[in-house]
Amino acid sequence: MSNVPRPLEGLRVVELGQLLAGPFTGTLLSYFGAEVIKVEPPGGDPIRKWRIVRGDTSLWYYSLGRNKKSVTLDLRSQKGRDLARQLLDTADVVVENFRPGLMESWGLGPEDMKKTNPGLIYTRISGYGQTGPYANKPGYASVTEGFGGFRYINGEPGQPPVRPNISMGDTLAAIHAALGVALAIIQRARPKAEGGGVGQVVDVALYESVFSLMEGMVPEFDGAGVIREPSGTTVTGIVPTNTYACSDGKHVIIGGNGDSIFKRLMVAAGHPKMAENPEMADNAGRVKHEPEIDRALADWCAKNTSSYIIETLEEVRVPVGPIYSVEDMLGDEHYQARGMFESVEIDGEPLKIPAIMPRLSDTPGRTDFPGQPVGSHNDEVLKGILGLGDAEIAALASEGVITG
Repeated sequence: MSNVPRPLEGLRVVELGQLLAGPFTGTLLSYFGAEVIKVEPPGGDPIRKWRIVRGDTSLWYYSLGRNKKSVTLDLRSQKGRDLARQLLDTADVVVENFRPGLMESWGLGPEDMKKTNPGLIYTRISGYGQTGPYANKPGYASVTEGFGGFRYINGEPGQPPVRPNISMGDTLAAIHAALGVALAIIQRARPKAEGGGVGQVVDVALYESVFSLMEGMVPEFDGAGVIREPSGTTVTGIVPTNTYACSDGKHVIIGGNGDSIFKRLMVAAGHPKMAENPEMADNAGRVKHEPEIDRALADWCAKNTSSYIIETLEEVRVPVGPIYSVEDMLGDEHYQARGMFESVEIDGEPLKIPAIMPRLSDTPGRTDFPGQPVGSHNDEVLKGILGLGDAEIAALASEGVITG
């Protein structure tokens, strides 16, 4: 289906900013067909050098930079900003994740661009949003995961909060930003009488993206004064759902919190009396008996291998599963069958990168090419889109406005 038009084809996105939240937004949009022009400083996005590096490029960047055209512009220089303005005048969408106010100081803010490109969808990602008393605070994912409520509930009771080994806040913000872009595109396509025909600002805060995961915590506190606390491997108020150690040293996750599922689970675990206990017939009752239920399941798992537990519970349709490393994912037949990995070629060698969701039946996204060298599309963009000549490009290079 490589020739099937994707939903965002025909849209031009200019990606400004660095590192993860803004660039992953561009990755999502490019995967589904948008032309994404990534504007990088002359030295390139720092993430090109992060973590595992092969040659002069991180393996991560080949995934994050896929499908993007790389252009270098020194936005600290007036000439670089002038070229950026010209590029934004040709765009449908801009994505930026600089500190609030910086784009305005460069004369590239939303109000500046509205004068020459009123249809521009101006997507802004920051730690705390563009307004409010904390707008100017620096806000990396780690900090905003705490401020957004996630770190408070993540970990063992009485112990320091635990950080997942990913920048979750950045990825969540990028997903929210891409959703905001899609909504703004739909609105822009409406008749002018319905407020269409123009762009708007999409304001995404990392902490708010994290906050959106907090389920019923706000009404529970406001209506009942309950503060949800960390609960280790369980979920407060839902029983049983936990992680259990097995005899082979592996762990399994069991989600047996549906009423009928609980009965099948306890029969399979050798506790038919608990399955029929009227005090455990619904979730409210099971919460009261959580220690007893958890102990029974922990003892059962400790005496059996993880494969036995999984096979036994799958036979009676109880949700159960292993805890996978990336090695496990790559070796799993279901991941393979669902097309969760794509292969690109780097210096003649294959490299797997993850597919990007959601999965669309008729117009799926795809990877056209991996992340490219810094400035590799300078000529294509500066000549083909902005109309610069060879002498002008050579002068920009000699002044350090562009590299590559």
